[in-house]
Amino acid sequence: MEAALAVARLPPHDPKTPALSVVDMHTGGEPLRIVYAGCLEVAGPTLLAKRRYMRHHLDYVRRRLVFEPRGHRDMYGAVLVPSELPEAHLGVLFLNNEGYSSMCGHAVLALGRFALDFGLVPAPPEGARETQVNIHCPCGLVAAFVACEGGGSCGPVRFHSVPAFVLASDLTVDVPGHGKVVMDIAYGGAFYAFVSAEKLGLDVSSAKTRDLVEAASTVTEAVKAQFKINHPESEDLGFLYGTILTDGKDAYSEEPTTNICVFADEQVDRSPTGSGVTARIALQYHKGLLQLNQTRTFRSSATGSVFTGRAVREAKCGDFKAVVVEVAGQAHYTGTASLTVEEDDPLRDGFLLK
Repeated sequence: MEAALAVARLPPHDPKTPALSVVDMHTGGEPLRIVYAGCLEVAGPTLLAKRRYMRHHLDYVRRRLVFEPRGHRDMYGAVLVPSELPEAHLGVLFLNNEGYSSMCGHAVLALGRFALDFGLVPAPPEGARETQVNIHCPCGLVAAFVACEGGGSCGPVRFHSVPAFVLASDLTVDVPGHGKVVMDIAYGGAFYAFVSAEKLGLDVSSAKTRDLVEAASTVTEAVKAQFKINHPESEDLGFLYGTILTDGKDAYSEEPTTNICVFADEQVDRSPTGSGVTARIALQYHKGLLQLNQTRTFRSSATGSVFTGRAVREAKCGDFKAVVVEVAGQAHYTGTASLTVEEDDPLRDGFLLK
């Protein structure tokens, strides 16, 4: 019996529907399901065009990958696609429970390892301790630096972000149930609202996750209704992705600062949120609370996992003063799978419970 099961074979399935071959990973507890085979061609001359094509023509792939019964409402996915950028080693589309992200730091940290271990980049020279992986994300080109040994990945990964900037500082928003709340909106490949949980009557480190989710979601909807999000270079990137509740400890310190990110359709990031760390570093630098190359540690209130971040150089994004941010963290493999579909399954494309 065990010998028979050890032979890789697929269960009964619809032969007209290719199985999705995936590798599962997590970074700081936040899952990533990487599709490396089985997805139909994602058409489009640019990565953003491919993102639009997948939303309109291949969204069933996202639902099968992320939704129950194969996933869950907080599952996160990545589909690898060719990039039009000659310097990119791979392109990627990010999938969540609502749609398609513009950036995902925890995924970049995981994909750096995956790209090296699965031969998507040239093997590093003998004796190399780190190798670079250029990943084309919807927000732009992101350089990941992967610790390596013996030609494979080992240990942490760091990445250098697209230019990160502050869209609105000390913005007053009328939040239902909380009155007028002062917050910031910053971009780290995706736009987030940042607010101290204390302003909403919560402790980000000890409050129930459900209470934090409800408060963050209320802020997100209030900002969407009262403030227009514009990206200076692309309409595709001009949307509020979520809200990050913090402990309010924005001044530089060697002690960790804690936050939780609620994005998409009340999806909770288990990690400290790579693009959120990017945006929060840009915010702290903008307010004069942080200098270049001062490293801060960010802790997830969901799992206690940590990322580090630092502003490595100044930059521009349109007319906005920006910084390039380095974020570092550790990703781990958790398994592989072949996701199949039976033709008569009424739930073949998945479902979500509210």
